[in-house]
Amino acid sequence: MFKSVFIKYISVFMAIIILSMVMSAVIITSLVNTYDANTKERTLANVAYSITDFVIEDYNNSGEKNFAGYLNESLNDIKPILDVMAINFDSIMVFIADSQGNIKLAGGSENSQNFTDKNGQISTEQGLTYPQTITDSILIGERITRNDTLDGFFTSNHITYILPITSQSGNVLGSVMTCTLTATKDALLDAMIKTIIMSSLWLLLAALIAIYLISEKLVSPLRAMSKAAKAFAAGHFDVRVPVQGNDEVAELAEAFNNMAGSLEHSEEMRRLFLANVSHDLRTPMTTISGFIDGILDGAIPPEKHSYYLEVIAGEVRRLSRLVSSLLDITRIQAGERKFNMIPFDICEQAREIIIASEQRLEAKKLDVVFDADEDNIYVSADRDAIHQILYNICDNAIKFSREGGRYEIGIHEKAGKITVSVYNEGDGLLPEDLPFVFDRFYKSDKSRGLDKTGVGLGLYIARTIIDAHQEKIWVESEYGKWCRFSFTLPRTNPPKPEDKKNGELTK
Repeated sequence: MFKSVFIKYISVFMAIIILSMVMSAVIITSLVNTYDANTKERTLANVAYSITDFVIEDYNNSGEKNFAGYLNESLNDIKPILDVMAINFDSIMVFIADSQGNIKLAGGSENSQNFTDKNGQISTEQGLTYPQTITDSILIGERITRNDTLDGFFTSNHITYILPITSQSGNVLGSVMTCTLTATKDALLDAMIKTIIMSSLWLLLAALIAIYLISEKLVSPLRAMSKAAKAFAAGHFDVRVPVQGNDEVAELAEAFNNMAGSLEHSEEMRRLFLANVSHDLRTPMTTISGFIDGILDGAIPPEKHSYYLEVIAGEVRRLSRLVSSLLDITRIQAGERKFNMIPFDICEQAREIIIASEQRLEAKKLDVVFDADEDNIYVSADRDAIHQILYNICDNAIKFSREGGRYEIGIHEKAGKITVSVYNEGDGLLPEDLPFVFDRFYKSDKSRGLDKTGVGLGLYIARTIIDAHQEKIWVESEYGKWCRFSFTLPRTNPPKPEDKKNGELTK
């Protein structure tokens, strides 16, 4: 049931909301309960003090020596006063007792009639008396605040405040008790709880709808990505995830689509690579096999053997280059190729490559330019690996140059790095090809009309080597006009004479 992210999301948020509502209800109820109790206690205390002040003053003016006798004589005078004092407070009862805890008078709310006769006097049959524990506390002058049945005095819980009545000498003459039912408080809490529950249910419904919409918006792209990933596993790399909005989920969907595009591109490169490798393997092998069979069968006359053997040797060299490139990639990917970082003259290396390519340069009548900041610039890198890169880039530049075009090798210092660039004028590269030039197996000339020897591995190897040197390689081009490949190397000081003498550096 909880395997779905959507269900987990909804469940967690609903649990948090419900828990928050329950805690809010408990806290609000507790606060209201405390506030109501405190308010009623203050009200009861105020009424008790007012009545006590009146009774003491009236008792002192009556000249009566016995407080119990005073109560018996003054019932008709005191009862209206009790009712008037309690009339502004609902459900408050007032009891006046003597020092022995015998209640002599009750007044206030209509509930007090349950304890008195029609004159407000406590009937003899009732014989109401405080519990002994209450009487003992009053005799020592203790003010009592209770919220219970007052040790069985009431049949239900009451909020009670008892104030002793003392003489000027400090003797306890009696007491005044004010009290009220807790039922009104319970009714208020019940109404409040019902209100909280109803409002919480409506809020829960609204939150459920909102969370459903939000979580559905968050989870639906994940479902789409899951389906797309399964499609990728089945080999369908053309599936894309809809991108909606501009939040983090949209960014994830866009990144997923970019990844899908890269996978699709890699798959296309793999197919092209297999096609290219198959072609490059099949063509020379077919040529070699055909010419050898012709020589063995006598179909090729002896005087032509040397010519066709030379052709066979060229095809063998072509196969060797292909196998060498594939082995080079395997070694780089496995981390078996180690780079020996030494200082060497990059200008000298570039000049050597130009001299080695002299015949091809003259055959295309290229305008050769060598532009360097200095005659000798030393860099720290693997000499053989950089030679492989530079030779490959220069070879491509000659191969794709137009006849009579400009061919330039530039070596300049920029931003603390030595930038080596190879420029040629020719067809250049299409804008859509530029991001993929250094990808494995990539060939922009898919028709193979210009490049009949490569398999799209040279530039991939170049980028891998430059990455291992923690440097950068890039390409710039204007289609139909020119193309420039560039890479950076760290500059270093020339090697010391003793290092050259000891043979520590190699060319």
